[in-house]
Amino acid sequence: MFRRLSLFCLAGLWLCATPLMAAPTQHDSLVRDLSRVASGLNPQALRDAVAAMQCAVNHGAEPARRLAVIDYSLPSTARRLWIFDLHSKRLLLRDYVAHGRLSGENIANSFSNRLGSYQTSLGLFRTAESYRGKHGYSLRMDGLEPGINDLARERAIVIHGAAYVNPALVRKQGRIGRSLGCPAVRPEVARMVVDKLKGGQFLLAWHSDPRWLKRSALLACTASPKTLQLAKQ
Repeated sequence: MFRRLSLFCLAGLWLCATPLMAAPTQHDSLVRDLSRVASGLNPQALRDAVAAMQCAVNHGAEPARRLAVIDYSLPSTARRLWIFDLHSKRLLLRDYVAHGRLSGENIANSFSNRLGSYQTSLGLFRTAESYRGKHGYSLRMDGLEPGINDLARERAIVIHGAAYVNPALVRKQGRIGRSLGCPAVRPEVARMVVDKLKGGQFLLAWHSDPRWLKRSALLACTASPKTLQLAKQ
């Protein structure tokens, strides 16, 4: 199980001396390779996902094998979840995913990090342990961006299957069902999603919302280790 730790301060001592930036060619190469299999994904969302992930790794996070991107700019009626294998540069899944019931109807336009908000949180997450709960086989996550998504564990923001993530509902209500803030997926793919993402993978919940794009230090990765902090895992 992941524990919360600040990046990168332990007993008042910074563990990282200089912000190591990924070589532009490495970043560009990964974006280029993934874009070939990322049909339908906003190119900016993919670039931001890779940039945020590499920024976190450059500041001490362990590298991951997989990267998930959710484009919450798309309506819930669209398949807006992508899961990539970073080693083989393959797309493992593109499917539906819910947003919080108070984030909007078919389109999410309000986001929150507050307890009890019933809204989706944006930003970069690190997946943690799988477990069996009231929604069956589920996956806990830790938000890495202070003030943006770092209360994910306290809010019980997890990946789980839900019957309301059903495209058949669109004809009746104009959208799939909504969650209490969790990125819920179809029951038919829930096990595969949890198994592919558990154990320290990255997930970026993306939106074109200018307020979040401006606030997220991980997207720009210009801060020094003393100012750029990942939320504790």
